[in-house]
Amino acid sequence: MILAPSILSSDFSRLAEQVAEVKRGGAGMVHVDVMDGHFVPNITLGPPIVRSLRKATDLPLDCHLMIENAERWVDAFVDAGADWVSVHVEALVHLERTVAQIKGRGAKAGVALNPATPLSALEEILPELDFVLVMSVNPGFGGQGFIPSCLDKVRRARAQIRERGLSCQIEVDGGVDASNVAAVVQAGADVIVAGNAIYGQADAAAAARRLIEAAR
Repeated sequence: MILAPSILSSDFSRLAEQVAEVKRGGAGMVHVDVMDGHFVPNITLGPPIVRSLRKATDLPLDCHLMIENAERWVDAFVDAGADWVSVHVEALVHLERTVAQIKGRGAKAGVALNPATPLSALEEILPELDFVLVMSVNPGFGGQGFIPSCLDKVRRARAQIRERGLSCQIEVDGGVDASNVAAVVQAGADVIVAGNAIYGQADAAAAARRLIEAAR
């Protein structure tokens, strides 16, 4: 299991330090939530923050583009240092073209699904993906509670990937903490995104270690 702390919940005034803390705690990636105020009701950050993060850490940067017209921004985020890039099936008309664009730039390409979006939306594109991002909250804000029904979606995604002989990974984002992380991993998740469960605690490194241990 790869732990990917979300910087959305971090203290931006000491971002480099906070990323270093979670690395000490065993985090294997940094999750960057990008919101545009259109696709989701919030605005967060852009390529300049990713570029600054790239200078501050050698951990892979996982950029989750919760934005409209994501294809216009893929190159900017990869140029800034993104290693993984996910886009939303709900926000893109030409999904295959954008996935090819991401992979063509040398980054891992993923597609995110909102809680109410069925897995069938990925039927044709799944063989082209490096990962599927299952949202376990409705995107737009940090600190939301985990939607339990999303566990079944993770199980079904894992079953489909296995049945089709694919190597696609599954990432889960939203409301994951020590109380449910083991169930999420057991359902088939490879990557766990956590925000408040890590950065909402007094010691982010210790919180990361606790979450990893709970997943085991």
